[in-house]
Amino acid sequence: MFTGAKYLLRGLGWVARHPRQWLFGLIPAVIVLAVYAVVLGLLAFNLDTVAAWVTPFADGWSEGLRTATRVVAGLAVFGASAFVAVLTFTALTLLVGDPFYESIAVRVEDSQGGAPPEPDEPLLTQIARAVKDAALLGVIAVAFALVFFVCGFIPVIGQTVVPVLAACVSGYFLAGELASVALERRGVHRRERLGLMKRQRPLVVGFGVATFVVFLIPLGAVLAMPGAVAGATLLARERLAINPLLTEGGRDAPEYR
Repeated sequence: MFTGAKYLLRGLGWVARHPRQWLFGLIPAVIVLAVYAVVLGLLAFNLDTVAAWVTPFADGWSEGLRTATRVVAGLAVFGASAFVAVLTFTALTLLVGDPFYESIAVRVEDSQGGAPPEPDEPLLTQIARAVKDAALLGVIAVAFALVFFVCGFIPVIGQTVVPVLAACVSGYFLAGELASVALERRGVHRRERLGLMKRQRPLVVGFGVATFVVFLIPLGAVLAMPGAVAGATLLARERLAINPLLTEGGRDAPEYR
């Protein structure tokens, strides 16, 4: 897991040495952040109303107990929403900024010895697959958010264990989305990608959780996004892409790294 976290540091170090690529990669992240900030801001502004809406059973309770329940409910709703936002932020930013991050990934690979050739596939097919993957990730994120929302009501566990589990789950999928830029170029799509991630789960979780924590810092998701893409590219190139699944047409997998 610590090795996985080091890949994020390496990615951040790479963009620090290539400031133009960092500025280039900020553009799509800023656009998506603006949209998410408005949505989460509206939620925070109306959190009392939302908390009351999800806890109608507390209407007849004493004022103290009702207030405490709705405070917990409000925190759980906002926490679940933040979880969904962090998880889908990456997928949506990669979707919006595909040309930007593809360029960064290629430059990272060139700095390490060369990138594999671009897949011989129509652009519309690539876009359709990216939209489908983003939509599927959104469904998964909502499902997990609902589970964590319910578990958030459990005393003590809901405020300690659940946030840690949420970070691990979010980090795992974050790492997969970030590594998809490099793996898609190697012809490794969602199902195969999940298989590769499963074989290297501690490594992937380490990278993903470190990224998740950085993304929770105000503006961290925007400022660190180019570095996260660079780190995930290095992770995919050096660890995830070394797998028999990449053998194709009799050609040896290392040629595709």
